[in-house]
Amino acid sequence: MKRSSEVAGFIGKGMRMEGKLVFDGSVRIEGHYKGEIESGGILLVGEGALIEGEVRVSTVIVSGEIRGMISAGTRVELKSPCRVIGDINTPNLLMDEGVVFEGNCVMTKAGAPIEQRAVEKVGV
Repeated sequence: MKRSSEVAGFIGKGMRMEGKLVFDGSVRIEGHYKGEIESGGILLVGEGALIEGEVRVSTVIVSGEIRGMISAGTRVELKSPCRVIGDINTPNLLMDEGVVFEGNCVMTKAGAPIEQRAVEKVGV
């Protein structure tokens, strides 16, 4: 079993992938990914990376660009010069100066299941 600090996978610069990515531990994306990403681990989005789609992870650290909804059970860190176009659901949001964030943020209860956070957001 991998520890969450170990990188389980890597999508490098110049690589393009599409589909559904499910992983344990940590994954670093430096290229272009289109689709769904789901994990109880850590997603690292490097500067110059582009993710188009829905991200549901424990923690995401973004230096690149995400276009789509982010749901993080633990935290979202937006590092300059990142760009996020879409909504964020998380109990903890950290944002550097110079970050571009176009969307809404819902601060959720820590540890709430992703499905529960979505229900709370729409008031069902």
